[in-house]
Amino acid sequence: MAYRNSEKNIEKIVETGVYKTTYPFLKILILGFQAGAFIALGYLLSIRMTAVLPESLTGLSSLVGASVFPIGLILTLLVGGELLTGNMMAVPFARLAHRVQLRKVFSNWALVAMSNFMGAIFIAYFFGHIVGLTETAPYMAETVSIAEHKLEATFLQAFISGIGCNWLVAAAVWLCYSSDDLIGKMVGIWFPTMAFVALGFQHVVANMFVIPAAIFAGHFTWIEYIGNFFPVLLGNAVGGSVFIAGAYWHAYKKNDIHLKKKQSATSYPQPLAKTGEQ
Repeated sequence: MAYRNSEKNIEKIVETGVYKTTYPFLKILILGFQAGAFIALGYLLSIRMTAVLPESLTGLSSLVGASVFPIGLILTLLVGGELLTGNMMAVPFARLAHRVQLRKVFSNWALVAMSNFMGAIFIAYFFGHIVGLTETAPYMAETVSIAEHKLEATFLQAFISGIGCNWLVAAAVWLCYSSDDLIGKMVGIWFPTMAFVALGFQHVVANMFVIPAAIFAGHFTWIEYIGNFFPVLLGNAVGGSVFIAGAYWHAYKKNDIHLKKKQSATSYPQPLAKTGEQ
């Protein structure tokens, strides 16, 4: 399987991040909706797989749910979608390379977040509520239990959990970009994504599905959801932009740019030797 080294991969991610900030509004809206829906469908599949398992198999249940959830990120990255947590890594790389303005970073995040929410809510309402995939026994109990666990977290707990989540998700996106082979991309996406789900970390877009699904079922309130949304959003932003983009930019590229500037400043033509000089 072809694999791109870190320096080359950063160059690819920078170009991708720049390109993402040039998308017209309608394209972001469509691709963001798709990504939000794909992540929600992955979560829905996870709930449908784990809810039927007995409580005595808690560890196995977590592993089963985590192993099927990555289908959402695989569809997003390989079929097509704009996912907020992935853009929290790719677009900051473009900013660190001084290829986009800071306002472009935040405007991209805002538009993608809005469209992701629309896609996730669509699945929660129509598939979860109307069709009943999250509102019949035993699936409703599982959905409510997951949402309750997320909402019980303090601001600090949700923030730190968000960091852990996007540290792994952004690493999955990194591995996807590093491979030119379809199987390599799928494997690269699968394991870090499975790890964040099994560990119980909080993903802002996944929460856009599971918490509203519980709200549609008559549990919790939108105010409670907002109290969860912001710390997880901030944690995901730090996980992707600091722990992946910032860390690897400073490890692999920052010094390279400084060195190139220094070499450029000192690489003047050498004077020709005078006649008779050795």
